[in-house]
Amino acid sequence: MAQIRLRIRRALLGSRAIANSMIDPKNIRNVAIIAHVDHGKTTLVDELLKAAGTFRDNQVVEDRVMDSMDLEREKGITIKAKNTSIHWGDQIINIVDTPGHADFGAEVERVMKMVDGVLLVVDAYEGPQAQTRFVLKKALQQGLNPVVVINKIDRENADVDSCRESVLELFLELEATDEQFNAPFLYASARDGYAMRDIDDPRENLTPLIETIVEKVPAPAVSVEGDFQMLVSNIDWDDYVGRVAIGRIQQGKVAKGDQIFVLNEEGAPKRFKVTKVFEYSGLNVSQSAGGVAGNIVGIAGIEEIDIGATICGSEDTEPLPFVAIDPATIQMEFAINDGPFAGKEGKYVTSRQIRDRLIRETRTNISVQVEDTDSAGIFRVSARGSMQIAVLVEQMRREGYEVLVSRPTVITRRDDDGKLLEPYETVYLEVPEESVGGVMKALTARRARMENMEATAYGSTIEATIPTRGLIGFETELVNLTSGRGLMSHLFKEYAPFCGDIATRITGTLVSMETGVATAYSLSALEDRGRLFVGPAEQVYSGQIVGENPRSEDLPVNPTKEKHLTNHRSSGDGKGIQLSPAVRFSLERSIEYLGDDEYLEATPKSLRLRKKILCPHTRKRLARDKKTA
Repeated sequence: MAQIRLRIRRALLGSRAIANSMIDPKNIRNVAIIAHVDHGKTTLVDELLKAAGTFRDNQVVEDRVMDSMDLEREKGITIKAKNTSIHWGDQIINIVDTPGHADFGAEVERVMKMVDGVLLVVDAYEGPQAQTRFVLKKALQQGLNPVVVINKIDRENADVDSCRESVLELFLELEATDEQFNAPFLYASARDGYAMRDIDDPRENLTPLIETIVEKVPAPAVSVEGDFQMLVSNIDWDDYVGRVAIGRIQQGKVAKGDQIFVLNEEGAPKRFKVTKVFEYSGLNVSQSAGGVAGNIVGIAGIEEIDIGATICGSEDTEPLPFVAIDPATIQMEFAINDGPFAGKEGKYVTSRQIRDRLIRETRTNISVQVEDTDSAGIFRVSARGSMQIAVLVEQMRREGYEVLVSRPTVITRRDDDGKLLEPYETVYLEVPEESVGGVMKALTARRARMENMEATAYGSTIEATIPTRGLIGFETELVNLTSGRGLMSHLFKEYAPFCGDIATRITGTLVSMETGVATAYSLSALEDRGRLFVGPAEQVYSGQIVGENPRSEDLPVNPTKEKHLTNHRSSGDGKGIQLSPAVRFSLERSIEYLGDDEYLEATPKSLRLRKKILCPHTRKRLARDKKTA
């Protein structure tokens, strides 16, 4: 019976896919959902899928079904742009779920060519935030019409009128057209599954939102006639057919077995054969007889393809324009693990394996760039922000890689006069009133320039311009200063003159001189010197950072020392030592904490802070030479 049910289900999916391939482009709506982090975007997608009948009535559905990555579920944020679709009568609504964090902005920029409208989700209390501003600006520049959803109206502190005014002010600031400015507003609670055209309407379901999308988002301006054309906006992987190029068909149609050409900047068109065409319905990825202009499909059969390439049916076709991507502002070194414990916890440890993995990342993440350096086994990785690189490191750890990571540094430039420039960002803060003084002091120490400050019923909002260098590690400091109640978002602003040195860490470190097992006897003596990062019975090695020194210099210590036996020692001596719990840093915090001469050793099982040069004598000699130079 189970086999029969499976065949029936496959037949139904197959018939739906064939029907989709025959659909009129006028019945297609392509929309991207954009919002700031934690404004309810992914929850709204869940409820739209339920409202369209994607799930059975008795089906158990997890929350945030579009968060397919483990990291997305753990962090509660969207990292990768993903697409799905819902069926509403004879309409197909393709929905692209986009990240809300500025570090993953390229995920948003590249999908703008796939959609014809955007669903702007805004928290009824917080209003539009920095990432909302960033993504909305990209959408408006592409001429996309927004549909605004003021979410979380069920919250006690929701201020719907103020939120609406803030969104309209943002439209004016971003120079929206008259049509974009007159966007429809809906009021919703994604958690409770309802939306209303007017705040006083009955709170029933999401039908008003779906109907508004069908009415206000235009059908794709495409042509069914002519040679097939598609711009690759995303890359997926299938275990059976390999790489899958995802995009919206701009012209013509495509079917399994067609001969196609790939156009890119590297050279002559390359010929391939379509082995499979995929369509996206709900959470299912189903094979289709073909795809028609206006629909979002996946095409398999192309061995090597990058985001931004054009797939077409004729080699004489001109490549389609791709949306401009903002430049990377942060870079870090990735190096092979050359420590004493290298290869004990990971499967992939060689420079070739690490380089291949980084190059593979650049093919699906266009904001990441990888360069070889003059030193063997060290690669320079550039990206939008330290969080984006931290996610890459965490993914590599889970895949079995061992890698050393340096402290993030900003990518500088020089103007026509040779003056050094560095990236600056606009930072938006919301802090409790009692924490304003401490936050202002911290911003000043990081060379921030205050632009605006306003008092609210719950504290103060601060807008400042700060060097990107000054933001590294600031989020953790903000959490400590505000007892976890501070909110921060930031947005790249410009390149401006270099502002001088910024001291983001004023403490030194406790550096192990020996390799071995840390003992409670030794650590109890080191507790008086500072905070410890390791506990008893942990393996440590020479050059590893085992604690923090309150003073600015590094202090060599021996955490492996044992208490020697004597004739006068009783059987109870040395027992009952009470140690404070060791400080355990997360991956992001570890990267922020690093000094210029330090590495983070990231393996599938461990995170260790260490010096770039492990030998204490070599470090001492180099420090002496630096002083005398």
